[in-house]
Amino acid sequence: MAERIFLGSEIRQPAPDDALFHVIPVPYEKTVSYGGGTAEGPAAIIEASNQLETYDQLHGEPCRLGIYTQEAVDCRGEAGDILQRIRGRTRATAESGSLPFVLGGEHTVSYGAVMGVVDAFPGERIGVVQFDAHADLRENYEGSIWSHACVMKRLVDEGLPLCQIGVRALSLDEQAVRHEFPAQITAHDARVICRPPQHDLRLPESFPQKIYITVDIDGLDSALMPATGTPVPGGLGWWQLLDLLNSIARQRQVVGLDLVEFAPIRDLHVYDFTAADLAYKMMGITAHSLGKL
Repeated sequence: MAERIFLGSEIRQPAPDDALFHVIPVPYEKTVSYGGGTAEGPAAIIEASNQLETYDQLHGEPCRLGIYTQEAVDCRGEAGDILQRIRGRTRATAESGSLPFVLGGEHTVSYGAVMGVVDAFPGERIGVVQFDAHADLRENYEGSIWSHACVMKRLVDEGLPLCQIGVRALSLDEQAVRHEFPAQITAHDARVICRPPQHDLRLPESFPQKIYITVDIDGLDSALMPATGTPVPGGLGWWQLLDLLNSIARQRQVVGLDLVEFAPIRDLHVYDFTAADLAYKMMGITAHSLGKL
């Protein structure tokens, strides 16, 4: 039986220092506002990774660079405490020279993950590139500032530059936030980049050289990926998402990643596999952009 590690059917767990990528499962689910199940996402992705081929036609074998799967973050307790645990994990991973790859869980986890990477590079600017159906720029939602619908506003409040790609559902208040921070927030919404599909986007020249990429799986079109709490039609296609990830990664140095909001649908393994395949391809894209593949 394969170990409970990413790609465990094909690789042995390397020593932490021998792995470029550290997979950090975070089964956090506290503020879902429609469909549930994101707490089961990390385990389902890791389980489905056992069915992947180690060779990827796009970028060879990312697993040769080492994939270390950490123990899941303890998600019991208050949101602030859990986010601090995530922050400590990603900081330690980034400081060790490896790349943290967080598997969520709801999108709230990205705040802790990003801030841990920021901590690991004191004095340097970190930009956040967000693939998502939603803007997540609300000040609070359903009584919580730590809702998944607020995570990007929390990062904007920290002063981090943000590039949003694929958004197609946002409130008037979120649109107002974009107008309030025009120098800090760049948007390439789905209604523009999906008609006709664009496969190459340029980050603003002023955008930081080090970037953290967060992919909410609902950024994919809901016909392709319904296994998420808040699916929205009119999103990115599979190859379009991969092309855009390639384009973004080539322009900057990726220092952290996450894949969040996957909510497995029982007995429909195609979506588990799709999420695992996306995670592995994100590793390959990142490694290639860093000149390691």
